[in-house]
Amino acid sequence: MVRVNFTENIQRHCACPSTEVRGDTVRQVLDEVFAANQKARGYVLDDQGGLRRHMIVFVNGETVRDRVKLTDRVSDGAEVYVMQALSGG
Repeated sequence: MVRVNFTENIQRHCACPSTEVRGDTVRQVLDEVFAANQKARGYVLDDQGGLRRHMIVFVNGETVRDRVKLTDRVSDGAEVYVMQALSGG
């Protein structure tokens, strides 16, 4: 199982509690989470299914590299964090 966590700033916009799912890639993991939460999907992913510009995903502390197809591998027992990327000055 993979533990998926959403930061509090995302949860202000849509309920997405931490959960455990199965999956071998970031895409599979997020698809499992979003199957029951379309509002969260629309907040995190764009119309083509890639990460929105203002979102970032970490797997075991490492930033995902494939933001479009989400093919980064996820091992059993991994921790996935979904958060808003901050920018500005």
